[in-house]
Amino acid sequence: MSTFTASAHVTTDTPARYISRLCKHFAHKIPVSFDEQQGRIEFAFGLGLLQAEAQGLTLRVESGNAADLDKLQGVMASHFERFAWQEALQLDWR
Repeated sequence: MSTFTASAHVTTDTPARYISRLCKHFAHKIPVSFDEQQGRIEFAFGLGLLQAEAQGLTLRVESGNAADLDKLQGVMASHFERFAWQEALQLDWR
């Protein structure tokens, strides 16, 4: 099976805060695991991965097809941007 992937990087001094917020938000509905350095969100239509880095946060999405990848990018971006409103961060998927 082919895996479709996309990633986005944002520069922030507080990547652990965003990992925690996103993972805690989804944890009441779907399987989630996280710590201060990384997060894993298991959607029915794909996987969301978060990785803290010295210069910010990288978000990666993986799915089995292009349509689900687009859906996953939209879900992750809308939630991330809502939580990141104070820094006005936006995701640019690649």
